[in-house]
Amino acid sequence: MAKNMQPIAKRCKALNLSPAAMGYNKKDTNRNPKGQMRKKQSEYALQMTEKQKVKFVYGIMEKQFRAYYDKASRMPGKSGENLLTLIERRLDNVVFRLGFAMTRREARQLVSHGHFTVNGQRVDVPSYLIKVGDVIEVREKSRVSVKFKRLLGEDAVAVNVPKWLDHAKNTLEGKVVALPTREDIDFPVEEHLIVELYSK
Repeated sequence: MAKNMQPIAKRCKALNLSPAAMGYNKKDTNRNPKGQMRKKQSEYALQMTEKQKVKFVYGIMEKQFRAYYDKASRMPGKSGENLLTLIERRLDNVVFRLGFAMTRREARQLVSHGHFTVNGQRVDVPSYLIKVGDVIEVREKSRVSVKFKRLLGEDAVAVNVPKWLDHAKNTLEGKVVALPTREDIDFPVEEHLIVELYSK
């Protein structure tokens, strides 16, 4: 399985993206502080940067990303918004958004290792697309691990769960109450540039 192993802080700096969008609140880099002081980027470079940004945040490789775009372009509505909301529905992203993992990379690994069920069925595919009414739970066998025990009790970290998901504190269960919308994307992105890039 292909996965993105690029350095977080360095890549975020190159894409002009806050590491917080990746789930890293304390990562930063002081290398080459004037590295972003370049001449004006071309239209193609701006389009490419936006695409690379979304791919990097969600940990998606090019072939899969293109497949998402093709699917989004066939859906009714704006292709760019469809693309973002489609990717937001990935199981690894939902696990991250529910607070079961600190980062999307960690969520991807936990899903791959089979720690979660969707509607009672074990799912180990990070790209699995959730739908309204789906219930995501930590598997019974996994609940004894230190990793998931820390999500329970008074010391559990409070998570800002988006409105399209429902997660009661001190539980290892979440529910999809609606599909995500463009407003639920929590990092700056100009998706129309991605559409322009793929439309050429």
